[in-house]
Amino acid sequence: MKIVVIGGTGLIGSKLVSGLRERGHQALAASPSTGVNSITREGLADAMNGADVVVDVANAPSWEDQAVLDFFQTSTRNLLAAEKAAGVKHHVALSIVGSERLPENGYFRAKVAQEALIKESGVPYTLLRATQFFEFVAGIAQAGAVGEEIRLSPALFQPMASDDVVVALTDVALAPPANGTLEVAGPEATPLDELVRRFLRLSGDPRKVVADVHALYFGAKLDDQALTPGKGARLGKTRFEDWLARQ
Repeated sequence: MKIVVIGGTGLIGSKLVSGLRERGHQALAASPSTGVNSITREGLADAMNGADVVVDVANAPSWEDQAVLDFFQTSTRNLLAAEKAAGVKHHVALSIVGSERLPENGYFRAKVAQEALIKESGVPYTLLRATQFFEFVAGIAQAGAVGEEIRLSPALFQPMASDDVVVALTDVALAPPANGTLEVAGPEATPLDELVRRFLRLSGDPRKVVADVHALYFGAKLDDQALTPGKGARLGKTRFEDWLARQ
């Protein structure tokens, strides 16, 4: 089966391409660096030729509110049009658990807009919403830094390993379209401040983490449901401490 992975040279995409190839599929790593650009449409028609499935894991180059919205809307419209022309039978997109619950965050608003385009397109699809990745915890900690303290919400947080995201994406790509939304999350929910406290301790970082219910998460106020999945979510196997020990 030919599977085109948009964003196929990034963190998730490169692992997904490798895994699909190991399972005997023709996986194409599509990105500007390989001559496929979903914004300019360069190489898009050729990439879609003969494709059975398209998996979109592309990330925006800028997270400024308007720029990220323009990226996901333009890219998704171009992908869906090319897929229709080529007769692609399944569009898979990686999105984020809780996107619609944090409208203050421009990136999350852009992902909701992307999802809407896919649902309305008429192309058979599956949306896989994942919680935040373990790889992002260091950046989250830095975003909450105020001097020598890190102020973070104590709301529940359920991040996961990128490898577990790839496993879930692989299963979704090889299954029939769900024409709906699935969720995948880490194996345990932990208060955000406590998770970062553990991260700093295991990393040898002496900074103090302060729980602050008013602390914003990239512009949004959190509660226990904001970044955690609903019932029935698929759970990854990798625990945070086990992942960190391997880094």
